[in-house]
Order: sequence, then structure tokens, then C-alpha cells
Amino acid sequence: MIYLLPPENKTLVWYLAMEEYVAEHIHQFGDQVLFTWIVDPTVIIGKHQVLENEVNLPYCRANRIAVYQRKSGGGCVYSDRGNLMTSFISTNTHAQEVFQAYLQQMVEVLSKMGCQATRSQNNDILVNQRKVSGNASYTNKQATVVHGTMLCNVNLQHMQMAITPSQEKLDKHGVKSVRQRVENLMSIHPELELSTTHVRQFLMDELTERHIELTSEDIRLIDQIESTYSLLVS
Repeated sequence: MIYLLPPENKTLVWYLAMEEYVAEHIHQFGDQVLFTWIVDPTVIIGKHQVLENEVNLPYCRANRIAVYQRKSGGGCVYSDRGNLMTSFISTNTHAQEVFQAYLQQMVEVLSKMGCQATRSQNNDILVNQRKVSGNASYTNKQATVVHGTMLCNVNLQHMQMAITPSQEKLDKHGVKSVRQRVENLMSIHPELELSTTHVRQFLMDELTERHIELTSEDIRLIDQIESTYSLLVS
């Protein structure tokens, strides 16, 4: 597996654009590509979601939390610099096969770091029965893309206040609030080194054989893809 070194300090949608670009040009990089990324406080909603129903706009504006809309469906996600985002792209277009193998790899990596991780029925990764990672996938003609979160030391107050999920969604998961359902790795295991920096390095060491960088032309083309996403709150 190749680890692709992304530039730092880009927007959340820039890294989604990078996923698109790598998936479209996967054979330029290798059969399996992993990269990880960290962003400033951001909320992103799905293509079909209604902004006012999903996001606490006054809170986001007051706390300088950017809000974007992605081009695909799915739910609302909050991220900040305490969350390590992972992107895995494979030439295998059997989406479920790739997805399940990826989840198992993440569980095994966390276990090697000292966390007894398990998988939930909702494709989440749990430690001590608390969600520390959510994951999703999609496929194009060339590749399958799996992306996920790893909550190392996220601002859980921002996460709870910025996102306003429906009661129906909370009931589905049997919880009263976002805060009740999720937890940071560093809170569950304060005795372990589980910062985003350490988890990123561990993933690189355990899962990848070599590292490569994007070219200036790659970055220029990803910039163009980024411009197709919608910024709703800056």
C-alpha cells in the first residue's frame, strides 16, 4: 500500500477533492492508496440535506466553524484538528469487500495500539462501547473510496452544538444526544499515546510500504475540483 502525502492546512473539501482525483487516476499511484488529513473546525452536510435542519448556524458563525455541502449524499459530519480523517482508495471495485477489509484493518491497528476496538452494525468502530470512528464508501468505474474519522481529541462541545440531528436519528441509535454516543480515544485511554500525530504515524508504519508526494500539477487539478464544492458558512 502507498501512503500519499497530502499538503497541510487545506479545507475539508480540498481533501474530498483529492479523494476524487486519486480515485479517477488511481493507476498513476498504485493499487491501494492511503492518506490522512486534519482540518480546522468544519461541518459538512450531504447533498440532499437541508442546512437549517442539520446545522446550528448561529453557533457555527459565532465559533468560526466553516460549513460546506458535499456532492454526495449521507449525513452531517463535524471535524476539527483533534480528528484524524482517513482516505483509502483501491482499484478493487467490489465496494463491500474493500469496505469490510478496511474496517477490519482499522480495528486491528487500534488493538495494536492498546485499544480493544470492535465494529458496530452501523459500520462504526467502537472502543469501550463508544464510537470513535465513523466510515463510509463509494465506488466509481476505476476504484472504491473509503473514508473515515478517528476521534483522538475532538472538541465534543463543538460537535454537539454545531450539529442538530433529528430525534429520529438519535432514537435509531438508542441515544439521547451526539455527546452520549461518541468519545475521544485520548479520554478513553489517557495512558496511551493517541494524539492525531501518533495515530497517523502508526497507520503509516503498520499499513504502508512507501510514501509519495503529489506533484504541482496534481495539486493544481485538485484545486479545480475543490471549486465545485459549495461553501455555505465561512
